[in-house]
Amino acid sequence: MIKVKAFAKINLFLEVTRRRPDGYHDLATLFARIGISDRLSLKKIAAPGIRLIVKGGPRALGRPADNIVFRAAVKFFEVFGIDPAVEIGLEKNIPVGAGLGGGSSDAAAALLGLARLYKLPRKASARLMKIAAGLGSDVPFFMLGASLAEGTGRGEKLKAIKPAGRLPYIVLVYPGAPVYTKEAYGKLRPGPVPEVALRLRAFKKLCGLIKSGGFTAESARLLFNRLETSVLPGHKAVRQAKEKLVKLGGEAVLMSGSGASVFALCRDRSKAARIAAEIGRIRGYIIFLTKFC
Repeated sequence: MIKVKAFAKINLFLEVTRRRPDGYHDLATLFARIGISDRLSLKKIAAPGIRLIVKGGPRALGRPADNIVFRAAVKFFEVFGIDPAVEIGLEKNIPVGAGLGGGSSDAAAALLGLARLYKLPRKASARLMKIAAGLGSDVPFFMLGASLAEGTGRGEKLKAIKPAGRLPYIVLVYPGAPVYTKEAYGKLRPGPVPEVALRLRAFKKLCGLIKSGGFTAESARLLFNRLETSVLPGHKAVRQAKEKLVKLGGEAVLMSGSGASVFALCRDRSKAARIAAEIGRIRGYIIFLTKFC
């Protein structure tokens, strides 16, 4: 049996540069992997086919054919010409509709786990990455195995970043109600061209600062998420969660991806623990105190 962790992500920066002819959007984003994870187990079985068993998460995840893990497995066997006879167990811990990339991470973990289970050679990695890109824009990041990475294009063009120094602690709040990616992008109005150009320069500066000096007060000021403009006005719970984290003193507070999760960064662990404890008193919130990984 193969066991794989599927880690969540946050976006430390996300600017949308244009809507593409294929319906996707071009982005400039800074992905960061964090220590919250789903868990997958994979084993060969005698009966032909793909058996997916899901524990946790909303009921919709229980229908195998609709699950991205199932679709990833189908594509894996199709591309590599292997007759499927596998059971995949998926334990959901990452909230759904939270902007944390849980489904994308699950898909990447499934592909990597199947590659190990069937002992694919290292040269198969390019084909695995191509499958990943076809499944979703965030899936290639989780295939990369990096703690942080610049993402451009749809998010699939990646450049790993090695941070200098210690990264801050993360207080993550899921306010209890999902926001779906299609809605967030559907309501988005791109920023004016001069503003977007300024943001892209800030993006490059942020990546450079993290590579050279780690997380500082200067880099904290550069964090940005364009999708807040389309999500916060219509989602009171997300807006209030962000306001509460700001009030409690997070050094940088931002919505992750398309929401609904909001996070605060703190260089001091005791301060992060205090913020997590205080905001954790609010009914309906799911709180994680975690780190970059």
